[in-house]
Amino acid sequence: MSTTESNSLYDNLELLDLASILKNINQEDQKVPQAIGKSLPQIEALIEQIIPRMQKGGRLFYIGAGTSGRLGILDASECPPTYGVPHDWVVGIIAGGDKAIRKAVENAEDDPVQAWHDIAAFGFNAEDTVIGIAASGTTPYVIGGVKQAREKGLLTGCITCNLNSPLAEAVAFPIEVVVGPEFVTGSTRMKAGTAQKLVLNMISTTVMIKLGRVKGNKMVDMQLSNEKLVKRGTKMIVESTGLEEEKAKEYLVKFGSVRSAVEAFYKK
Repeated sequence: MSTTESNSLYDNLELLDLASILKNINQEDQKVPQAIGKSLPQIEALIEQIIPRMQKGGRLFYIGAGTSGRLGILDASECPPTYGVPHDWVVGIIAGGDKAIRKAVENAEDDPVQAWHDIAAFGFNAEDTVIGIAASGTTPYVIGGVKQAREKGLLTGCITCNLNSPLAEAVAFPIEVVVGPEFVTGSTRMKAGTAQKLVLNMISTTVMIKLGRVKGNKMVDMQLSNEKLVKRGTKMIVESTGLEEEKAKEYLVKFGSVRSAVEAFYKK
């Protein structure tokens, strides 16, 4: 039996008091970062391959079904506002299409050929990367997608929570984070989902740093889509230039980004 389907370490959950349920969920959650720590070499190996490809114009695709697909979409959708990159730099694809983000699409994850069609709809080049996300490592949609991507010469990786899964065997750079049994048996939206989210954070954040989208520790290319972000950007400019807040905001509004505003200040 796979780790993700193994029996919970707890039983008679419906008989536990509220405090015990919360304590035990929290206790299980604390195992996730420890498991990720053991997988850091795998994570690093994949990222090392992604960076030069994206520097040459490659893109990063995440493919998954259910929770895994939604997590990929979440990470991808946050890259443009956070780092000011085009929407097609990081692309999240879920089995069943966008309608599956909110409501499960029956049998979509069982189709082993659809994922490649979904990727190919964006066009592809030899520098693209496809990362399959599946807690079990057995999802046909994901396995089929990475296999076809690899056959086309694309870089392939995966994030899974079982060792030696069919998905890991299908890719060039697997990431296997074994978090152990879920609090509710088989509910991989819990620890496995948390692990996937944390690893996705690591991948996208590290890639964006190495692509020059962070300066110091600041999101200097973030989109100024609301007043909170305008204030944050203004503060960054104040800290970088010593300008008064009002003048810093004028620079930000005029030049459209923290990076451009600071560069304009020092060129004057």
